[in-house]
Amino acid sequence: MRYQRRTILVWAAFFLAALSSLRAGPPYLTDDPEPVEYQNWEFYVASEDFHTTGDWTSTLPHLELNYGVISNVQLHVIAPLSFNAPAVGAAHYGPGTLELGVKFRFIQETNFLPQVGIFPLLEVPLGSESDGLGTGHLQALLPLWLQKSFGEWTIYGGGGYGINGGAGNEDWGFGGVVLQRQVTKNVAIGGEIYHQTAMQSGGRFDTSFNLGTVIDFTEHQHLLFSAGRSIHGPTDFQCYLAWQFTFGPEFFHSFAGASGQP
Repeated sequence: MRYQRRTILVWAAFFLAALSSLRAGPPYLTDDPEPVEYQNWEFYVASEDFHTTGDWTSTLPHLELNYGVISNVQLHVIAPLSFNAPAVGAAHYGPGTLELGVKFRFIQETNFLPQVGIFPLLEVPLGSESDGLGTGHLQALLPLWLQKSFGEWTIYGGGGYGINGGAGNEDWGFGGVVLQRQVTKNVAIGGEIYHQTAMQSGGRFDTSFNLGTVIDFTEHQHLLFSAGRSIHGPTDFQCYLAWQFTFGPEFFHSFAGASGQP
């Protein structure tokens, strides 16, 4: 047990030292390198909310779909409806920013090494920039993620670079680390530290934390939740809530068999 705790602390220190200063693996902002298994699916109905001084933004809801297209490779899409209520002026609701990505794990986890993967993302603006529902330009995120498990404990994280075009904008660095424990067969709890540099000229960096849980109601249905705020930055409160449905090819086979019955 003493060796296990020491090993966890060593990996935690490694992840924190590797922060290049991240973005989103439900229910946390930090992601992991583990893709959906081959021919398996993840479907989320979710909401992500951020409150800064006098301003509230959220996705109400967003739909996320992940698919294991081949071994160690996952396709990813998020399609949101977004809400923005500024401190001054009218609130707006409509299409937000479409997110497309591919997660590729190129190192498998062993007794001594973490699993490692990349998860490049492209943010496609569909919402109105003037209404606060989008950025009005393409963004790209280029992260590297690592993960290691020690019995009931799992630590994952990493960092990367965000490409942010447009007048007055800056490219940014991001990074984070999550420590999670499987407390019962169906419940995991965890905590996250996350950092992001400024995305606009003269803007503020943000260092924040989240506490979260994943509850497995059945093999296929799961509840994910996290909440937190900035330690140093503009966010007074942030939270994520999702209902996740996971299924594989047997779901379609059973559905086809049932529909084929007289």
